[in-house]
Amino acid sequence: MIIPAMNQFRTLTLCLILGMTASRATAALVTVFAAASLKDSLQALAARYEAQSSDKIVFNFAASGMLARQIEAGAPADLFFSADESRADALAQKGLLVSGSRQDVLGNSLVIITTPEHAALASSAELTNADFPHVALGDVKTVPVGTYAKIYLQQQGLWTSIEPKVIPCDNVRAVLAAVETGNVEAGIVYRTDARLAHNVKVAYAIPMAEGPRIVYPLALLKDAPQPVAAQKFASFLESAAAAAVFKQYGFLIPAANPP
Repeated sequence: MIIPAMNQFRTLTLCLILGMTASRATAALVTVFAAASLKDSLQALAARYEAQSSDKIVFNFAASGMLARQIEAGAPADLFFSADESRADALAQKGLLVSGSRQDVLGNSLVIITTPEHAALASSAELTNADFPHVALGDVKTVPVGTYAKIYLQQQGLWTSIEPKVIPCDNVRAVLAAVETGNVEAGIVYRTDARLAHNVKVAYAIPMAEGPRIVYPLALLKDAPQPVAAQKFASFLESAAAAAVFKQYGFLIPAANPP
């Protein structure tokens, strides 16, 4: 009686090992190139997704312009989640996105942040005052939040006065850090990032009617190493459940993608 029992135990153990091996074999590693401003929300959503999926999600967070250049250079990635449309447009024009996979998932708005000792601003024109000798912006050539800020300041007739004060930063989180540490007196960031900061003050919320339209498109890359698994994760990010999480982090949900 002992020998059959041992055989049954060994058989059960072997089945469990084979099952675990098969599960690992079918799991996919999905690589997402995403704008720095999405870091906290996407990490939270990835944890939820991994809990209900065998797949693993890994991120490369940086300025959208830098990510687009990496993709153009052949960096392996499955999804591109940009903070602006122009970078996605450029990749699409070069045939690097899967046609029909692109969706505008999120929106955002701009705010002017200052160090805590500064009073609230009546308007963005106060950035031209001597109280603000330095203004941190994302690099206007490569960082969407900087591009958006320049467009806004140009529309307000302020760019010529503020440009000499500009301290360019690699991404929106670097703008936050510059103001948080007191190295600069003010900066322009997304409202979602300002919500995460601890030592800055939202001195002026730029009205959406005055600011540029800020859109976050998500798309599947044509040479994605894991296209099936990537599309499943993209569908999750476009779901109502994900929209509710994005809203908690302060993002806007386009009408075409309601929560």
